[in-house]
Amino acid sequence: MNVRPAVASDARGIATVHVQSWQSAYRGIVPAEVLDAMSIDTRENVWRESIAQDRCELWVAETDSRIVGWTAFGPSRDPGAGPEMGELEAIYVLPEFWATGTGRALWLVTRRRLIERGFSAATLWVLADNARAIRFYSAAGFTPNPTSEKRHNIGGASLREIRYGVEFV
Repeated sequence: MNVRPAVASDARGIATVHVQSWQSAYRGIVPAEVLDAMSIDTRENVWRESIAQDRCELWVAETDSRIVGWTAFGPSRDPGAGPEMGELEAIYVLPEFWATGTGRALWLVTRRRLIERGFSAATLWVLADNARAIRFYSAAGFTPNPTSEKRHNIGGASLREIRYGVEFV
């Protein structure tokens, strides 16, 4: 496996991972009609634009020239966050690569890059019902901030997100 910065030509692979991981990880959490309506073509356009505009730092994991996961991160987007606070915006891995070390490799690159960029801590937001992701983030050292919560309405479902944080020592 190789982990490297994303380039514009990675947009399709990133979109494929995004859609397939959502459709597996969020089944039973996000309404099925939302997941089933997700389009790799639409996501590809979103990611192509995001990469072109350099919205966040984006790295991919590839195996045999195939993108199997990605991570997006940068400064915290939370209101009131100080300049020392980074944010893990997302880590997604193709379902067939779950529990293979791909997510861990992506997290380690994310952590290293956040530290190199001068961040002393990082946060992320995770759906409260996403037990697999919560186990992953807990193993990476993140702890929940139970006083932080937000709700999102996705496809008519009110979904609760909780902020997790980690300090870099």
